[in-house]
Amino acid sequence: MKKICFFTGTRAEYGLLMPLLEKIKKEKSFVLQLIVSGSHLSHEFGFTYKEIENDGFIINKKIEILLSSDTPIGVSKAMGLGFISYAEAINELKPDLMVILGDRYESFAAASVCLILNVPVVHLYGGELTEGAFDDSLRHAITKIAHLHFTSTEEYRNRVIQLGENPEFVFNVGAIGLDNIKRMKLLSKIEFEKSIGFKLKKKNIIVTFHPVTLEKQNSEKQFKNLLDAIDELDDTGIIFTKPNADNGGREIISMIDKYVSKNSDRAVCFASLGQLRYLSALKYVDAVVGNSSSGIIEAPSFKIGTINIGDRQKGRIKTDSIIECDYDLKSIKVALKKLYSESFQNLLKKINSPYGEGDSAKKIIKVLKKVDLSLIYPKKFYDIKR
Repeated sequence: MKKICFFTGTRAEYGLLMPLLEKIKKEKSFVLQLIVSGSHLSHEFGFTYKEIENDGFIINKKIEILLSSDTPIGVSKAMGLGFISYAEAINELKPDLMVILGDRYESFAAASVCLILNVPVVHLYGGELTEGAFDDSLRHAITKIAHLHFTSTEEYRNRVIQLGENPEFVFNVGAIGLDNIKRMKLLSKIEFEKSIGFKLKKKNIIVTFHPVTLEKQNSEKQFKNLLDAIDELDDTGIIFTKPNADNGGREIISMIDKYVSKNSDRAVCFASLGQLRYLSALKYVDAVVGNSSSGIIEAPSFKIGTINIGDRQKGRIKTDSIIECDYDLKSIKVALKKLYSESFQNLLKKINSPYGEGDSAKKIIKVLKKVDLSLIYPKKFYDIKR
């Protein structure tokens, strides 16, 4: 039996991993292990480890690393705590494989520890680009540490191979976030409104804005422009989901709290909606607004628009349902006007996602069952023949 350990440090990451976790849990040939860290264990970010336990998963290790500071120094120190604590946990659990998703600094620390402890890493989703955040470099670094790769598009698969990874161990399985859409029974409108304690308006948007860690522009100023643009919308409900534990995230959280307190008749906010409520929200809102990857990957499957602000998601494959705009007030207002235009609303009906059919977990399980660990470890650099 293979001991397969999953690492998760944020609510978004866990939400994507959930369908794979459920399948691994049911497989008799696997032993599921789970390490939970980062914002999951923070009151400020919603104690989202409770969602994991409520979903029926046993957490083998809870590892606190977050500090009260979200400055670059604070984040660097949190990574240092991760290196120390993850090493002890992984050494004790002794997994055969470690599954790591994405590009977070917590995930990079966990992957680095696996490298030193000789634990093969399974990486979801390498090859993607997010040029506005340092996550971009962390993702590529995790790719070079990892031994088995699952990407969300063929273009991303080719990019992982370009980084020197053996194509025999790089699989395009689509985006696992679409699995949740396919498998979950979403809430009715009445159920959803009751679950968030808020009655939807004639028009509605969900707003998620993360700090852009590689830009010199001020994130607070950028977000203020977004709030000013939203202020001019008529009869529109706004659902805020708060940012992750990134540089400058706490200031944005504070701005959201202040805005909602002054506009409680038209706005509501959450540290975490959880997968069921979040995906249900996408069923009833007109658009995802901000710079979250969910606006690029999940939103198109609901035939709704996305207003993608700035460069945080620059480089990702996008459909025509994504409206790109800059951080300034005028650009955001133009994007909002386009969102509700008749021509754009008609275009949304024809949108198809480039990220697969919602069967990623099934494809990943198939590979994990047959993979020979002796072939993937130790790894060698793969040279593309020219």
